Amino acid sequence: MRCLAQVRPTVPLLQRAVPGRSLPRYGSIATRKLASASTSAQPRLSQLRVQQDRLMETIHYTSRWGTGARWGERPTDTGMSRLTLSDADKEARDWFVDTTRSLGCHITVDAIGNIFAVRPGKKEGPATFVGSHLDTQPTGGRYDGVLGVQAGIEMLRVLHENEIQTEYAVGVVNWTNEEGARFPVSMMGSGVWSGFFPLEDAYNLRSVIGNQATLREELERIGYLGQTPASYESMPMAAHFELHIEQGPALEAERRKIGVVQGVQAYNWFTVEIQGKDSHTGTTPLANRSDALLLASKFILHSHRIATKHSALVTTGILTALPGSTNTIPGLVRFTLDVRSPKNETVEAVAADLKRDFATLASGQDVGDLHAGGTAGRNEFKVSWTTDSATSATVFHEDCIRCVREATSDVFGDRTKELVRDISSGAGHDSVYASRRCPTTMIFIPCRDGVSHNPAEYSTPEDCALGTQVVLNSVLRYDKLRKAADA
Repeated sequence: MRCLAQVRPTVPLLQRAVPGRSLPRYGSIATRKLASASTSAQPRLSQLRVQQDRLMETIHYTSRWGTGARWGERPTDTGMSRLTLSDADKEARDWFVDTTRSLGCHITVDAIGNIFAVRPGKKEGPATFVGSHLDTQPTGGRYDGVLGVQAGIEMLRVLHENEIQTEYAVGVVNWTNEEGARFPVSMMGSGVWSGFFPLEDAYNLRSVIGNQATLREELERIGYLGQTPASYESMPMAAHFELHIEQGPALEAERRKIGVVQGVQAYNWFTVEIQGKDSHTGTTPLANRSDALLLASKFILHSHRIATKHSALVTTGILTALPGSTNTIPGLVRFTLDVRSPKNETVEAVAADLKRDFATLASGQDVGDLHAGGTAGRNEFKVSWTTDSATSATVFHEDCIRCVREATSDVFGDRTKELVRDISSGAGHDSVYASRRCPTTMIFIPCRDGVSHNPAEYSTPEDCALGTQVVLNSVLRYDKLRKAADA
């Protein structure tokens, strides 16, 4: 595939865009005309520039729907709390539909609420998509997921205002319930679309925040229960590109601007339930207690020891103790375990070790001196495990990765090696499931201190615009790659 342009840096890297103007060019671009003579009056694809100010204004404007906790003094220093299928999510979805339709897109809403906005191309065939999500964590920020969708909309705006018609359709997809915060299955919309997660199972999920409405009930309530089947067969994709904050410290620490994502590590989600015997704390001798919460605390501590042993990661994000009274020993405890590693076999090994050791601890035997210095009490415990989600390690598509690499050369020129690196994702994203049905990759930009899922989550306007420029160039390169393959 031919390069669209060769770039040589001529302006400072962090020079900001003048308000109302596009992202500064990082060098003088060698001209190359488009193949079609009918486009000779249009700007060359290598000259298309995203508008940094417009991108950021849109991100902050749409943050009115689900504004979260304040973390700073500026008007935009607030986080986000836009839970899936909430009223705030409906408002953001309505805005997405209206905006993309005004840019010449056809809108499709599928049976799980995924929204596909497609801008037609010259030729028939599935669209090349930029995709991510507009839902957030309960105490999330303005960039995780949101930036990926807004980058796609900025791409559409650039193509629309320059009257560029791509060879094949391009589009933006807003996936449903990526975070899994309200309905506890992450990447659910893309999981159903890919055929990994059954639609009826998704419909029957109940909200773990607020009321216990099912996902189907909430789709109906906000008007996003679509008629198109939620399937890659009904809504195929030619490719999927996703821009995202890194959610880690590597790019910032190395002063890099772009991470070319090679894949996503494996992870499994479990719910562990411990049934003990609840009783009154003031009358039950220590030796007769079956304290499910005490045992759970030992389990959770031990899970971190095992994960460290395997160079893996484990997190407990939800813990519920019943009956939930100050002076009553918890007789039933549920907690979650999120086990992650770049290797499938490591996740499996961690889970196997934990199940073995949890059973040992529950029987009254000690592991790692966790019982030392305390009273084990009566061993009237039943421990059960439920696998909520199991995701294998993902390797992204070489064609998409190559398009991103070449797009970074468009933007950074001779500084590409200095400012760009290969990287793997430690977190799951919709691209995981998209990659099972179409060529896929991701693009990372730095986020301050590696913080995400937090109100203080932050990426600079310059980095947001640079990432969006790389997305635009990557999609255009993939469009040319498709054309060449069909020639």
